[in-house]
Amino acid sequence: MTRFLIVPQWQGSPSTRAMLLIDGAAAIAGDLPRRDTTTLDVPLEAGDSLGTGIRRLSALLRTRELVAEQLAATDEHTVVVGGDCSVSAFALSAIDTSDLAVLWCDAHPDLNDAPTSPSGAFAGMALRAVMGEGEPQLALSPGIPAERIILLGARSIDDTERDALDRVTLLDPGSLGDPSAVSAAVRATGARRVWVHIDVDVLDPAEFEGVSEAAPFGVTAADLAAALRRLREEVPIAGATIAGFAPRSPADAVLDLGAILRLIGAVA
Repeated sequence: MTRFLIVPQWQGSPSTRAMLLIDGAAAIAGDLPRRDTTTLDVPLEAGDSLGTGIRRLSALLRTRELVAEQLAATDEHTVVVGGDCSVSAFALSAIDTSDLAVLWCDAHPDLNDAPTSPSGAFAGMALRAVMGEGEPQLALSPGIPAERIILLGARSIDDTERDALDRVTLLDPGSLGDPSAVSAAVRATGARRVWVHIDVDVLDPAEFEGVSEAAPFGVTAADLAAALRRLREEVPIAGATIAGFAPRSPADAVLDLGAILRLIGAVA
């Protein structure tokens, strides 16, 4: 059985329209089985940086506590629905990652750290925190080694991310022409399980519009779903995240939900 955890957090996002992420999470939740879905009552206030270089840190820390409480209370397969990409770091900080690889599907690498981040937004640092680096209050301890991280579809990259980018395995959008490329990359890490993070901006804007910052030349939902289904046949999926859905209206949400539900079906 799959459990769905809705985390409508906006405070990690760098977008001026970050609060649309709340609407996106609610739209996804509306199409999930109610009895298997829990929505967290996350902070609505912006929060404070607490003297760090991370905007809204106090709200982020509270949300991380709430996610940890929920994951500690179950051993069911869980799909976490954001909200911004921070929620993946929170989920991973709450589970055993000793034998885990991470497949991070995202148009942005999320490999900044606080001193060099252009925005100060934690969503852009989330994968760096998964590696155990950056702000100690948010970094995983121990972090997941770079050799067990696969970054798929990144194409909007800050100069400040390139050093960290060289340490992880990269798959470009064209690699999905071979549905087995993702599973082969995960198996090559030697990990026994995998967590799948999907920021929906990994999808090509020609078929998906509900994101804060679209990047051209992305993957198609059909190709990504096929690759994830193949991955699931070969490596157990420990859990997954869907993040970054920011529809501008309820009507726009309806147009994009088909693609999101296809991806959820591939990992649930």
